[in-house]
Amino acid sequence: MALTFNKAKGAAQKSSINTFVPQDGDNNVRLVGDVLARYVYWIEGENGKNIPLECLSFDRDEERFNNKEKDWVREYYPDLKCGWSYATQCIDPKDGKVKVLNLKKKLWEQVITAAEDLGDPTDPDTGWDICFKRVKTGPLPYNVEYQLQALKCKPRALTDEEAGLIEDLKSMDDVMPRPTPDAQKELLDRVREASTS
Repeated sequence: MALTFNKAKGAAQKSSINTFVPQDGDNNVRLVGDVLARYVYWIEGENGKNIPLECLSFDRDEERFNNKEKDWVREYYPDLKCGWSYATQCIDPKDGKVKVLNLKKKLWEQVITAAEDLGDPTDPDTGWDICFKRVKTGPLPYNVEYQLQALKCKPRALTDEEAGLIEDLKSMDDVMPRPTPDAQKELLDRVREASTS
């Protein structure tokens, strides 16, 4: 189950999910809705691109590992480790669309800290825009740092247009449904079969 913003503790295959992609330099989004806590594995897929597969040993509701469901990734890739992954929805002011925002750990921790003073950033009346910088720190694609610009994060009510966008907002559980063990195995078998042919 996805969590309301202040309940989160802080610890893909091709789809129709519209995702916010941070650009180098300044970025600005308004968080809306709930937050989805999960851990994911990154498996090499077609054309060498990595795809995320949810760790089924992690319980979204309790935000802890319970190993209740069969996790086929562990069987197929025993040395592969899963990584922390929170996702929420946001309004992108550049095009006025609701998108999924995959939160990087350092940025998420900075938002949680700022929320202690500024309040819930998802509140339609008293929430605040998340203003952050994306900075390259080295030559590799993952050499990136995210820095919250707390002084630019000012409380403001959603505009009427923005409020209309979130009127029928889906829960993150519906946007990114948890796969069943059978669905995870089927996808893994397809990926493995494609890599050997």
